[in-house]
Amino acid sequence: MLSSLASATKGFNQKLFFFSVHKILFTRSIITMAGTGVSSSPAYSTSSPSQAPLKRVGTHNGSFHCDEALGCFMIRLTDKFFNAQIVRSRDPKVLDDLDAVLDVGGVYDPSNDRYDHHQKGFEEVFGHGFSTKLSSAGLVYKHFGKELIAKELNVDEGHPDVHRLFLAVYKSFMEAIDAIDNGINQYDTDKPPRYVNNTNLSSRAGKLNLDWTEPDQSAERENEAFQQAMDLAGKEFLDTVRFYVRSWLPARSIVMECIAERYDYDPSGEIMVLKRFCPWKLHLFELEEEMKIEPLIKYVLYEDDRGKQWRVQAVAVSPDRFESRKPLPAQWRGLRDDELSKEAGIPGCVFVHMSGFIGGNKSYGGALAMARAALKL
Repeated sequence: MLSSLASATKGFNQKLFFFSVHKILFTRSIITMAGTGVSSSPAYSTSSPSQAPLKRVGTHNGSFHCDEALGCFMIRLTDKFFNAQIVRSRDPKVLDDLDAVLDVGGVYDPSNDRYDHHQKGFEEVFGHGFSTKLSSAGLVYKHFGKELIAKELNVDEGHPDVHRLFLAVYKSFMEAIDAIDNGINQYDTDKPPRYVNNTNLSSRAGKLNLDWTEPDQSAERENEAFQQAMDLAGKEFLDTVRFYVRSWLPARSIVMECIAERYDYDPSGEIMVLKRFCPWKLHLFELEEEMKIEPLIKYVLYEDDRGKQWRVQAVAVSPDRFESRKPLPAQWRGLRDDELSKEAGIPGCVFVHMSGFIGGNKSYGGALAMARAALKL
């Protein structure tokens, strides 16, 4: 399984490099504003998989937001709209002629590739348990996201990993863009925030709009700024997908295998040993639920390569809580080295944290003995 993931990762890197080259070739000609005289894209793209005439995707001119910048970036990676020219206009006659329209026009109709979210009565959400109203970026992702992820994984859209990453990328990246664009607060409270955060992607993309003090307010300069916003949002989208392909998915595979092998280490099934260290906490909670693990895992063992020691970590009651399901014994907490080894009756002990959430031993055998003893105390 891990070898197939490595193969998929290799394919992703190749595709990402290809996109970077292709973007440099076309970056000066992909955007035009109706009636401005700005040059349009060439009639055919040598990079297009079908060699068909380039399609045209519309969005509004004027001030821009992250959602339409990202939506335009993503839709140009699809087979249907590969390398499409972006036309920025609010003229209905211009928009009606285009192959797709994002964030303007007052219509959501995926059968005709219309993806606006500003019209009265629009309440479309991503589904799959998510209830945040979609922006134009969320609409593009909802209808084309699986295609993009399948390409990067180098598998068919029906592969279970595609759906898994489709949901994970929405949760960790896309939903915030939808919520910010639709003015949805992150917390259910009327209290003012304790601090201002203008460093999120939506804020940074918005800051690329032309400042009112800038002498050149031409359509050409505005389009250049929009291209910068597309590049910024698109790079972070690709970086996020790459993280899930190269890091998140392999880690999930490792944790799944270790859960399946937990009875090899202790008959209780409550001790998991990571054969290779990786980010495991979120995966563990999700997989316990998916695999209907009972009893729940109490301790995770892994090697600390820096100190050449083994760690015994108590699993938290939930991903966002500090309390452990079963902390290491109270009589061990705060002790170190020989004093701890004597108290526990286990050689090689190094420490146990005052809260009991983690401890250490010089050897794997010692760490396993600590976990087994802790289960009984």
